[in-house]
Amino acid sequence: MTAVQELLLSRIRDVRDYPKQGVVFKDITPLLADPEAFTALTDALAELCMRHGATKIVGLEARGFILAAPVAVRAGMGFIPVRKAGKLPGATLSQAYDLEYGSAEIEVHAEDLDTNDRVMVIDDVLATGGTAEASLQLIRRAGARVVGVAVLMELGFLNGRARLEPALEGAPLEALITL
Repeated sequence: MTAVQELLLSRIRDVRDYPKQGVVFKDITPLLADPEAFTALTDALAELCMRHGATKIVGLEARGFILAAPVAVRAGMGFIPVRKAGKLPGATLSQAYDLEYGSAEIEVHAEDLDTNDRVMVIDDVLATGGTAEASLQLIRRAGARVVGVAVLMELGFLNGRARLEPALEGAPLEALITL
């Protein structure tokens, strides 16, 4: 494990039985509150975006926004929010997807992405992969090219990578920490 991975992992707190009994929630707020750790995370993600030739960074609601916006600034790229349905004004593209307990829908402004864009998707956690998979479909429908997905943490035991890999179409999935 690298020094950056150790630093990041040391600032992630386990909260047992949240949001329901039997779940161990990975709380990143201690990491965000630590300027050294948050800077290290921002730098690591910005480096991935630059290495993969991204021109825009998509952040997934809601914690993905917190990570992706400073990464976009650091990397000198545009930030595009992908939001839950009904949260963006104006013309949007939407993508519905199934969850383990129902369904959901995400949206992006129709004019925010085009065929010249090379997009890196950033989120805090890859769990089951449903939201990330839907975001890749949405980005491609907007005409942009996906150059990768980067997450702070992958929860390997939930098999999100296996679900996401076909939708990646050869683009890399980068997890700074895998649990």
